[in-house]
Order: sequence, then C-alpha cells, then structure tokens
Amino acid sequence: MSVRMGTAKGRWVLFTTVLGSGMAMLDSTVVNVALPRIGADLDADMAVLQWTVNAYMLTLAGLILLGGALGDRYGRRKVFVVGVVWFAAGSLLCGLAPDAGVLIAARALQGMGGALLTPGSLALIQASFHPDDRAAAVGVWSGLGGVGAAVGPFLGGWLVDGPGWRWVFLLNVPLAALCVPVALRHVPESKDARVHTARFDVTGAVLGALALALVTYALIEAPGRGASPLVLVVAAAGVAFGVAFIRLERRLADPMLPPEVFASRQFTAVNLVTVCVYAAFGGFFFLAALQLQVVAGYSALGAGAALLPTTVLMLLLSARSGALGERIGPRLPLTVGPLLCAGGMLLMLRVGVDASYLRDVLPAVVVLGLGMVTLVAPLTATVLGSVDAGRAGLASGINNAAARAAGLIAVAALPLVAGMSPTAYRSATEFGSTFRRAMPVCAGVLVVGAVLAYATVRRPRVGCHAECRVSCGVAGPPLERDRDA
Repeated sequence: MSVRMGTAKGRWVLFTTVLGSGMAMLDSTVVNVALPRIGADLDADMAVLQWTVNAYMLTLAGLILLGGALGDRYGRRKVFVVGVVWFAAGSLLCGLAPDAGVLIAARALQGMGGALLTPGSLALIQASFHPDDRAAAVGVWSGLGGVGAAVGPFLGGWLVDGPGWRWVFLLNVPLAALCVPVALRHVPESKDARVHTARFDVTGAVLGALALALVTYALIEAPGRGASPLVLVVAAAGVAFGVAFIRLERRLADPMLPPEVFASRQFTAVNLVTVCVYAAFGGFFFLAALQLQVVAGYSALGAGAALLPTTVLMLLLSARSGALGERIGPRLPLTVGPLLCAGGMLLMLRVGVDASYLRDVLPAVVVLGLGMVTLVAPLTATVLGSVDAGRAGLASGINNAAARAAGLIAVAALPLVAGMSPTAYRSATEFGSTFRRAMPVCAGVLVVGAVLAYATVRRPRVGCHAECRVSCGVAGPPLERDRDA
C-alpha cells in the first residue's frame, strides 16, 4: 500500500529517511573542520589526516552500488536499518579511538555503513510513497537535508571547540538509537522482485575497492617515502586491479557497473565532467578548512561558518538554476559553473595570515557558491536525462560513485602535487605556501571540466520523470546535497 503525503505514516517515513541520511551528511560536513584538532590530539601527520577523510570515502565509493543492490533484493528498510546500526557502531569506535590506526579503521567501517544507508534513504521514499506524491516527498527530503548541511559547520565547530572532536562522531549514536526503532515501526518494507534472479557482483566490488585503496595508499605515502619500491609496487598493483575490474565488468551477465550504460556519449561525458568537478571540490574543502585554521587563525567554529555561504546559496538558488538549465540546456551551465568555481578557488589565494573575512574570504566563497549553484542541479539533471527513466537509479548511483571516487583521489593526490610535507599543517608558513600551489591545480581541473562540458554536452534526448525533476532542482531544493553524505 502506497504512503501519501500529509498522513502520519508519510511523516514518519520522511522523518526516518531524513534522520538516517542526515546523520551521514552531518558527519561529513564536520570532519574537515575537526582535522587540525584530531592531528594535534593524536600527534598525527598529514597522511593520517588524509586517511581520516579517505578511509570513509574509500569504502563508501567502493561499496555504494553494492549497497543499493542489497536493498533491492533483501529489503530496503532492512538494509537501511543495518546501515544505520553499522554507521553508529563505526562512529562510536571513532569517538573512542585511542590512536590514529583505530580511528582510520573505524572510519572505514563508517563508510561501509554509509554505503548501506545512503542509497537506502532515497530508495525508501521512492518505494514507499504513492507515485503522485514522490516528487513532493523527495523535495521535502532534499530540502531538510540542505538545512542539515547548513547546520553542520556550526554544530561541528561548536563540538570541536567545546566538548572536543570526539563528539563529532559520538553524536551519531543517539541519532541512530532514535532512527532504528522508528524505521522498524513506521516504515514499510519493500523489495524489487526483478533482482531476485540476478547474481551479486561481489568480485567486482572487491576489485574496484582494492584498486581505489592501493592507488590512494601510494599517493598518500609518496610525499614521505618518495618513489620507493613499496610505493611503486602498490601503485602498479592498484592499476592492475583497476584493469581487472574493467575486464570483469565487460564479461559478467549482471555486472555492478554495466558497460552498456556508457554507450550514451552524453552519460559518459557528464560523468567525466563530474570527476573533474568533484575532484576539485574534494581537494578544496579538505585544504580550505585547514588553511582557515592553521594559517588564518580561525577557530573550528569560525572555519565552518566561513564556508557556510556556499550552502546558503545552494539552498536559495538551486531550484531556479535547475529550471534555467531545463530551459536553455545543460551545456552553458556546465561550462560557466566550473569556471566560476575556479575563480572562487583562485580568490582563496588572498586568504593568508590575519585574513579579513569580508575582504578576503567572503568574496571567494560567494563566487564559489554561485558556481556550484550554476552547475550542480543541471549536472544531476543531465545525468538522469541521459539514460532511460528505468535506469535513472543506476545512473544516479554511478554518478555518485564517480563523484566520491574523484574526491577520494583528490584528497590523496593534491598534497603530493603541491609538495606538502607530512608535517606541513603544523606550520602556518609551510602550509600557506603549499595551499597557494594547490589552489591553481584545483582551478585548472575545473577549467578542464568546463572545456569537456562545452565540447561534449548537449541537451538530453530523454526527459526527466517527476521524481528526477525534484532531484534536478527543477521542482524543489537540490538533491545533490546527498553527495556529501
């Protein structure tokens, strides 16, 4: 029986899915702000800070498609609840971690839980609500998620500056304790009968995760070890696993990443643009939070609040941007948006010791935010519009995995490319100089994305269905906030 908006059942389903996805989203928005305090408390080097971010992103990016498939087969509510419990257990271990090794391992466990609950939250809405109410339900879900993203930096900064960085993770435990019983009592179970005969591509998931893990390890270790035999062997093994993953996906009857979906030139092109855009975003937000605290002298709360205008602009303007993109086509927004973002990142070069927020920081984050508004909603719309409506879920999953993998590689590679030493974040002078080398790299990657968009992206031939229109920002707030979960 379909759930209707405005009913008690509908409100419970929305509350549960928003709380579950918001838990993961809140965690991701505050960890970057907490990194300097984590490093000081655990006496950690830059590699540990990179792994604190990347251990989570690695397992999330590698397993998110598998997590969605598990929900379709065994029950979306069941897998969502398992993901929430798993995420909370990983969060508890993060909060209690006695050293960097345990923290990194716990972050990887968090990512596994996130791979189960993140696709499950939206799938529950799609499966539970009546077709006439799905668009409105997704709009409410994405809007409340955007509010959570806006609150995150304030809450995270307050926790880091107040009771301590461990509470950034421990906060997830009571949220999960509230979410699980509500889900079990009020959210209907659903499955996809069509997938019961399909085989899970576990080998593909393992090969993909190993490829990402080994390449990430080589990039993170290279600044300290140089081109040592260990780094070279690990990098080569990562590439070999990546090749094996591609070859396997071409042979399987039911692959995790169906090669035929890339027969759409538009879909392939937009995913390449996604990789460029979210690689730059991943590197920027990782380093900007450190720059504001280590070099500019901001508190954790101040650093989180300083970047808030990007979220506010997304909340206020993404729906209009999506509507504009639908009228004029995606080519112009996907070309202009990355260029604006590149300009915002170059303006961050003005942020140094004793930087003025109004003069130095605010112009940069406003230009960056306007660029994100311009490109994010049309990017999602174009991804979903490049394939048949029946494959919209697969397309969204692939695009999310591409975005997360791009951010993962960027966080691993950017300190190496910028010549950042393992202890750079402990020195304002050293970190400031490497930050000034890193921002042009991020801007350059965005320019590549803009050129790709201009050369390859055209108006999708397949129109979005009702639910996609909301997620694209045409009929409601931007669903793209789920990328930060």
